[in-house]
Amino acid sequence: MDLSIFTHKTEVRVRNYEIDWQGIVHNAVYSLYFEVGRVEYFKNLGIQLNHNSIQNEFRLVLVTNNLTYKSAVHFDDLLDVYTRISYVKNTSFGMEGLIIESQTGKVVAENTNVHVWLDPRTDRPTFINGQFRKLVEKFEGSNAQIHWPTYPS
Repeated sequence: MDLSIFTHKTEVRVRNYEIDWQGIVHNAVYSLYFEVGRVEYFKNLGIQLNHNSIQNEFRLVLVTNNLTYKSAVHFDDLLDVYTRISYVKNTSFGMEGLIIESQTGKVVAENTNVHVWLDPRTDRPTFINGQFRKLVEKFEGSNAQIHWPTYPS
């Protein structure tokens, strides 16, 4: 992945309880690091993430999550978690993540995932609203492909 296309970065420090019996970060923990990056990304966009908004205004579900592990990290390493939205379609959007070890610059892991926007009343996929599209378009610029659908009448 090209680091120059990422517009958001969050720092995470490896904690002692994230280490496995080999002395490295357990593979399952990387998903948590990418989740921290996604949550901070949405906050940075200005999206309210709280129980009320998720229950009543919108609901996002992760439907695909791909991780590629590149190198191990250890206790107390400082990591840069880069996050971006790469596209927005009718009812789904794609995100990408990259974890870089801060001091060495080595690539630790890569992540791609797809989220589906659900109607909170029906739990069925629904069109992603225009406000979200505008926020992403403003934040990502030409680095994201924003599809503007014709909404049903």
